[in-house]
Amino acid sequence: MVAFSTLALALSATAIFAAPVADPIAAPAFDTPDFDFSSAKPTLDRRQDYNQNYKTSGNVNFSPTSSGYSVKFSGAGDFVVGKGWKTGTNRNISFAGSTTATAGTVLVSVYGWTTNPLIEYYVQEYTSNGAGSAQGQKVGTVTCDDSVYDIWKHQQVNQPSIQGTSTFWQYISNRQTKRPGSGTVTTSCHFDAWKKLGLNLGSHNYQTLSTEGWGNAGGSSQYTVSAS
Repeated sequence: MVAFSTLALALSATAIFAAPVADPIAAPAFDTPDFDFSSAKPTLDRRQDYNQNYKTSGNVNFSPTSSGYSVKFSGAGDFVVGKGWKTGTNRNISFAGSTTATAGTVLVSVYGWTTNPLIEYYVQEYTSNGAGSAQGQKVGTVTCDDSVYDIWKHQQVNQPSIQGTSTFWQYISNRQTKRPGSGTVTTSCHFDAWKKLGLNLGSHNYQTLSTEGWGNAGGSSQYTVSAS
């Protein structure tokens, strides 16, 4: 998550966090974005032990709510914030709101991690530059929720993760027609497609709806989030 020109979840003009290229900025040993987590489906409760805001520079104002979050940012080198669940299984995530990007690269994604194997994954619903974190190797396409997504994989070598500095794979579904507003992501559709391509996930650690930006990113997001 921290690596993407882009969970995860550090970057300057080329992200590495959620970006598959090397980050010139010294990254923390652990992946520590600012997320709100819910342990129960009906209520999104703040997880007080995971509230450090991940950013490398610029202004990032993250405001969690009982049902979602808002964030305003400018001149952001790299950041990730969001709302989601610590979970042992995948969930379908619905969201309602909007994102505006005025500068840099901005993503809105279903974002999460698995362990054994350690995988950082994205289902990118909105990317201000079209590709977002989808760098590396394109390995296929899938149609989910009446939308076509390109599937990518990328290996991160000695980069920050939820298990410290590690080498791991990123799996990415990038929506061909960006959706900055409302919708539902059927995660099992993506996970099944990835599996058919040999992109296997492990045990789910957390899932979020996240806003991420890098490269002097500017803009705002505001969403309500629910899961089933």
